[in-house]
Formats: sequence, structure tokens, C-alpha cells
Amino acid sequence: MEGVTLTSRAIVFAICAGATAFILALFATSAGHFTADSAARAVIPAIVCGAMCWASAERSIASTAAALDSAIERIARAADGDLNSPIPREVEKCVPQLAGAMDSLFDQLHNNLENVQRLAMFDPVTGLANRVNFRRNCERALGEMGRERNGALFFIDLDRFKNVNDTLGHAMGDGLLGMVANRLRAVADRFASAEGLRPLLGRLAGDEFTMFYPDILDVTEADRIGRAILFALGEPFDLAGQQVKLGASVGVAMRPRHGLTLTDLMRAADAAMYHAKANGRGRVEHFSDTLADAIADRARLENDLRDAVDNDDFALVFQPQICARTGSVVGAEALLRWRHPDGLRMPGNFIGRAEETGLIVEIGQWVTGTVAQTIARWADAGIGQRLAVNISARQIDHVSFFRSLRQALRDADAPASLLELEITENLAMTCSDDVLAAIAALRDDGASVAIDDFGTGYSNLARLRRLPVDRIKLDHSMIRNVADTAEARTIAQAVIALIHGIGCTVVAEGIENEAEADVLRVIGCDILQGYAIGEPMAEAEFIDWMREGNRRLIA
Repeated sequence: MEGVTLTSRAIVFAICAGATAFILALFATSAGHFTADSAARAVIPAIVCGAMCWASAERSIASTAAALDSAIERIARAADGDLNSPIPREVEKCVPQLAGAMDSLFDQLHNNLENVQRLAMFDPVTGLANRVNFRRNCERALGEMGRERNGALFFIDLDRFKNVNDTLGHAMGDGLLGMVANRLRAVADRFASAEGLRPLLGRLAGDEFTMFYPDILDVTEADRIGRAILFALGEPFDLAGQQVKLGASVGVAMRPRHGLTLTDLMRAADAAMYHAKANGRGRVEHFSDTLADAIADRARLENDLRDAVDNDDFALVFQPQICARTGSVVGAEALLRWRHPDGLRMPGNFIGRAEETGLIVEIGQWVTGTVAQTIARWADAGIGQRLAVNISARQIDHVSFFRSLRQALRDADAPASLLELEITENLAMTCSDDVLAAIAALRDDGASVAIDDFGTGYSNLARLRRLPVDRIKLDHSMIRNVADTAEARTIAQAVIALIHGIGCTVVAEGIENEAEADVLRVIGCDILQGYAIGEPMAEAEFIDWMREGNRRLIA
């Protein structure tokens, strides 16, 4: 289309030039008298002028067309990613405006692509390599290292950073992360190898950073670097005129001892970092065989738990609760047991891992379903004692848990009045208003609610008074030594009086001997539970034990 336009312009130009030459020649040869002869004589220079103009224009058109072809080829190369080659000279010579526009366009595209690359590969807050970029560079460095060459991966997690975000805001938090990155750069520069191999730095996410040294002498040097990191991040940060102290927990994995691949090293350094946090924070921990065994044990435990969930390898046992005044059985607590191939396992051996992996939700669903069926059987058999069941934090976090519990009771045709939910003291103090409303609704259906492990947390008495609670269970630590020391008896008696004052029944659990039971009766405890009262037992055994006890009371 452009070629046709240029040709049209050349033809018009040649015709105009020829016409102008004709008019001028006509005036020059006619001497004021226009005749056929003078017109004929004027045509000849007009034709010559027009032809020459056309020839000149045609050459210009050919040059412009060739320049346009070069421009098209250059644009095609740019579409394939070549933004650095120069603009062809013929384009600059014949179509300078087009050359300038192409040059500006390619510069803009190049800058845009660099920005996209920067955003894709670098953390915008700290300027460090992001997770993808760090992994890519680290894997490349590991691939170039000899098999026996030493390296060290540091996994750095900031301590108390969440407090900064919560109190000063995320903008201040981002500024603080930038300062942390600068201090880590200074540590990296200080310990760069003599061969000029710089360590790799990255920000993985949130307040987690990584540093990889591809050339390190030994564990001693890794310890020095770790201490330097702790010192650098332990110094106060000046944040908008405020002195902010952070600190860090650092995990270290050594190559080749702890792995040859980045995946192995990251797993080891991450485990070591969490070990540092668990041991008080603000410290450097190396991955070790002990940690490796612990990781393997946790993985094996998780797999075994998944198999147990799939195969229903759990069971409930029942520990009786008796009235302190009459000795009659008023209820039981359902306790979970795992029928492991190596023997029966107590909850303390697996509940923690179940909560970490989320399997506690599935296990909890099995427990509530089984409890509902048990309550239904007891109601049909005329057993009116309530059955208590513990609820984990992971379960109670979801309001849907209460819907599923109600559904389980309806499906089993089990009366809610025989159900008691037990939640820990800390959980009761921190659960949301939605959860409290769901608990209150279940209580309105007839269920009762108990706070478990009372005395192990930090209760807000005003909140405790407002909670929808019927019973409060004293932790064993609250009743230990009540039979031996006056101080223990005084504390226990005061707590019992406080609980009675807010209208709740007191349950003492973990009673280990008859002397403790006698003292608790005297100082006003309402319900007793523990091995001194009765051990956890299977359902049939519990029912026989309960009926035998009732017969003794009647006799």
C-alpha cells in the first residue's frame, strides 16, 4: 500500500514538472503568439523534463522500498527477541523518522522486558534474588562444584518480625526487611572466598532468607559465618526514629555431608533452623544425625497415622468420673488410643504430629462419630451418665466442626444431653466469638461444656465468667501435693471456691491416690477422676464397672 502511494506521488510530481516545463517553453518560444508550432516545440522539453523527474523519483521510490523491506526484516527479528541489533543504515538514510521511531520502540521494549525480568527474578522489597532465582543460581553453582568440595547453606528466619508488622505496619516492616538484606550483604562480602566466589543471597518468603557459600573450608568457618549473621541481625535497627531489635534463628546444612542437591540441603537447613527456634531462638544450629533420625521418625509417624485413619485403627477407652460426695458414677471421659502394629499407643505419642499435619481433623471426625454412636447405645440401654470428649484447637478453629457434630448426633439418634465437650483453658481464652456462639448453640441443645487443664494457662476471669461453661477441670498440677502440704491445699481450695463463685462444677482429674481424693472431698471438689478412681477401660468393661459400683452403693 505504501509503494502504491509513493508511485502515485512520483507520477503526479513528473506530470506537474512536465506541465511546468511545457508552459515555460511555450512562453519562451511563442513570442506572445500561441500557435500549433509553438505548442509542438514546447511539448518536447516538457516530455524530457517529466521523464527525467520520473526517473529521479523512481530511483527514490526504489531506495525507500528497499529501506522499508530492511525495516520489516528488522522488526521481524525484534519479534523473535533481538532488540539489540542496530537499525539498518538504509532505513536511517531513506526514512529517518521511521528509524527514530523503531529505535525508541525497541529501547522501550528492552526496558520493559528488563523490568519484567527483575520482577520475576528479584524480590522488590529487598532487591535480593527471589525463591525461583535463588534456586536456579544455587542449583547451577552446585552442578559446577566438585563432588568433594565443601559448601554451606544457611537458612535464616527472623525472630519477632511479626511484632513489627503488627505494631508499626507493613510499610515499616518492608523497610526493615530492606535493612536486614543490607546487613546480610555485608556479611556475605566479609566472608567471600579468596577466589572471588561470592555467596548467593535470597529471600524465600516473608521473613525467611537464605545464603549459600559455594566454597567454604569446614564447619568451623560455617560457625563463624553463623555467628556473624546473628551479630549483624541482633544489633538494633533504627526504624523511623525507633530502635527495633529482631534477632534470628539460623539453620546450617553442609555440602556434601548433608546432601549434594539443593532439595536435600534446603530440607536439612530448614530442619536445623526449626530446631534453633525450638531451643530458644537467637542461635545457630547445624543439621545432625539426631535431627535426621527425628525427621525420619516424623515422616514414618505421619505415614503410619495416614494408614491408621484409612484402616480405622483407633479405639476409645473410658475413664470414670464419680461424685465426690456420694461415690456414684456421673460420667466418663472418652480417651483415644491407637491400635498400632507395635502395640497400643497413647495420644501423647501421636497427637502432636497429627495436629502438625492436619490429620487431627480426620481423627477428630472419627472420634465425634464414634462418641455419637456410643451415646446412642447408652441411651438405648438406659445409661444416663454423660460422655466427655476432648476437642483440639485445629477442630474448634472451624465452625463447620459444630455442624458436623450436630449431624453426627442426629445420624446416630443420640441425645445431646449425654455429650460433654472439653476444651483447654488456653483455647477457651482465645477462640473467636463465632466459635463461642457455636458452643453456646450446642449447649442450648442440651450438651454441656467443660474447660480442661485449668491452671496451666492464663485465664481472664472476666472472660471466664462470660463463657458458656458448665464444668471446670482442675489440671493435675493444681492438685498435686494437696495431701502433703498446707500451701497446696489452700491454693486448691481457693480455686475451687472461685469456680463455684461463677456457677460452675469443679472436676479434679489425675487423682493418683486415695489420700488426694479424701482431701479434695473435704475442700469442696464436686467430681473426681483419675487412676485412683478407675483406670481407662473398654466400653463393655466400663459399663460392668459402673453397674458394679452402683450395686455397691445400693447395698
